[in-house]
Amino acid sequence: MADTRMPTSPARRIAIIGGGPGGLYAAALLKRLDPNREITVWERNAPDDTFGFGVVLSDETLGGIEHADRAVFESMQRDFVRWDDIDIVHRDTRQTSGGHGFAALGRKRLLEILHERCRDLGVELRFRAEAPHPDRLREAYDLVVAADGVNSSTREAYAEVFRPHVTTHRCRYIWLAADFAFTSFRFEIAETEHGVMQLHGYPYAADASTVIVEMREEVWQAAGFAELDEEGSVERCAKIFADALGGRPLRSNKSAWTTFRTVVNEHWSHGNLVLLGDAAHTAHFSIGSGTKLAVEDALALAACLEEQPSPAEALAAYEQERKPVVASTQRAARASLEWFEDIARCLDRPPRQFAFSLLTRSRRVTHDNLRLRDAGFTEAVEHEFGCPPGTPPMFTPFRLRGLTLRNRVVVSPMDMYSAEEGVPGDFHLVHLGSRALGGAGLLMTEMVCVSAEGRITPGCTGLYTGRQAEAWRRITEFVHTRAPGTAIGVQLGHSGRKGSTRLMWEGMDEPLPDGNWPLVAASPIPYKPGSQTPRQLSRAQLTDIREQFTSAAWRAARAGFDLLELHCAHGYLLSGFLSPLTNQRTDAYGGSLAKRLRFPLEVFDAVRAVWPEERPMTVRISATDWAEGGTTAEDAVEIARAFAGRGADAIDVSTGQVVAEERPEFGRSYQTPFADRIRHEAGIPVIAVGAISSWDDVNSLILAGRTDLCALARPHLYDPNWTLHAAAEQDYDGPAVSWPSPYRAGSRRPQTGRTDAPKPRLTLGT
Repeated sequence: MADTRMPTSPARRIAIIGGGPGGLYAAALLKRLDPNREITVWERNAPDDTFGFGVVLSDETLGGIEHADRAVFESMQRDFVRWDDIDIVHRDTRQTSGGHGFAALGRKRLLEILHERCRDLGVELRFRAEAPHPDRLREAYDLVVAADGVNSSTREAYAEVFRPHVTTHRCRYIWLAADFAFTSFRFEIAETEHGVMQLHGYPYAADASTVIVEMREEVWQAAGFAELDEEGSVERCAKIFADALGGRPLRSNKSAWTTFRTVVNEHWSHGNLVLLGDAAHTAHFSIGSGTKLAVEDALALAACLEEQPSPAEALAAYEQERKPVVASTQRAARASLEWFEDIARCLDRPPRQFAFSLLTRSRRVTHDNLRLRDAGFTEAVEHEFGCPPGTPPMFTPFRLRGLTLRNRVVVSPMDMYSAEEGVPGDFHLVHLGSRALGGAGLLMTEMVCVSAEGRITPGCTGLYTGRQAEAWRRITEFVHTRAPGTAIGVQLGHSGRKGSTRLMWEGMDEPLPDGNWPLVAASPIPYKPGSQTPRQLSRAQLTDIREQFTSAAWRAARAGFDLLELHCAHGYLLSGFLSPLTNQRTDAYGGSLAKRLRFPLEVFDAVRAVWPEERPMTVRISATDWAEGGTTAEDAVEIARAFAGRGADAIDVSTGQVVAEERPEFGRSYQTPFADRIRHEAGIPVIAVGAISSWDDVNSLILAGRTDLCALARPHLYDPNWTLHAAAEQDYDGPAVSWPSPYRAGSRRPQTGRTDAPKPRLTLGT
């Protein structure tokens, strides 16, 4: 809906809906930047009403406040409580990690500071007053800032413009307080007869702490909290966490159990109306980001209005600046809240690993970051894990059946589309050979097709002829001879309905302009509009394809591969049987998950029967289709269990690419939670893959027990020697990596020109 109510001249009359920290701080900043502005804040509650107790702010946010308004910063600083430690109490064992650096103060005190600052600057504060309807405000004011919280009525009034998406999560929580100060940020886990409950606690004054009690909805119901009033809930929580509280009581402030909702808006402004803080976005309290984000929004909005020539350009710049930052925070917050939702699966981890997993749950705190903060704690976690002194987790060995990998790094399968008639050539020798020399524990081929009709493109490699097998032997012999210690695995697959397409750089998933071959699949459903419709496989054809897989596996064994992976992911043939979106058969191979598994398991059994007993087999799956009605995370666990029961040695956990209409939730190591779940619920080793880019990520995921191996694709395209360089950057020179003799002279970073300069030692007066 287009809107032209946006003045081209500076915004002089500003209305702010909501008197929380974000709205008040925006008012103070905007008035300070231009004392001639007329700014009015509407707040429905009384000045001393507040919900929640303490507010945690990061050093980065405090730096922004200090720079923008030193008076506010100095007032806050006088009331700050600061501490460094995080305590994690689990099964009567406390793990402490230091060096984190927190600052907090009471929410009520923060509001008092902002009220005082606004009054000093001449901002009009209207308490116990409902703001007029936004339409009226937009007519009367140059700019309207909606800072009216998670339940924003302004956002809902313009829902067709802002297009909010609200996700309700699986835990109940309640904000409480205790009349003493914790000495650390404390996480305490209670395993009760009803299920797992957790306490999040931190000091916000010399004699007071915030206490949040959280648990899954089903645990909350089973524990009887639904039948208790506010007083009863407070007493029950104090009893459950009596040890953490030292037997002291808890208190409430209109506290009620609630379920966290993540708010995302496609747009943040409409004409002269803009959203700020929780009205625009929310992020779970477990990363302490609500007030932080609102204050940072206020800083950015004020700066953009100051820097841009018109309010319209300022609001566009504000949204452009803040959206990526908020999206990143929300991804971290979601990872954190899901860790707590699924905490039960982590309880049996060793004590220090459990603590490390909790600390790194958002993926923002990492192994290297923790080492800088608290080297002693990190070394204790490594020792418990089994790392020899001076050995990063990624450089510990891992055994799969008769194959011991010297480190935890896998060069992920990457289609090169550079073969002729399915034969890998000089390009593949150089491509795979260079990455074998680069130090990874396991090097995987691209998907190697089991028949000409099973190719994705004309440039795909195969193992359906003797000539192809001999070409592969040339590559495996190079790897074993020139890169001893690196294992090489083959990934076998059939394109199914995603075949007969152009080379990736000519049009990914687009049909060939000519020379197409017929496609087959579980069901006659094209991949996307314009794609070829495959034929549904008959029972006789299923037998033929199973034999194609076994023939290819036999050739792979003779070609010298150390490991075989069966490709059951990404919408290719076997994946197409697993997903209910692509398998709509009504015979014994369709319907329930058990029936959809039947053909992939038959292929696995047939391949395992011809693959040498001592050599491991893995299976790559798509753990979710990222589409409604498709494979779920629960299904993925059952799929993994089924393959594990047939003898799979590990599951390579990818996601998606099954249907064209998917909506993936991309982010840093975004597929790892699926691997983590499969590892702990199905009890099988896993390979994590997807947006894992740094050696710090690998160390973090391995040490936290989220995965056993990490597969990286694009980082190895950028740097074939990625693993060797990771070792050099961590000063590791042990048995898990070996620089090829001709390369050892380059095993240290090249020297560069000095960029530092002598630091001033004296300050002389004039």
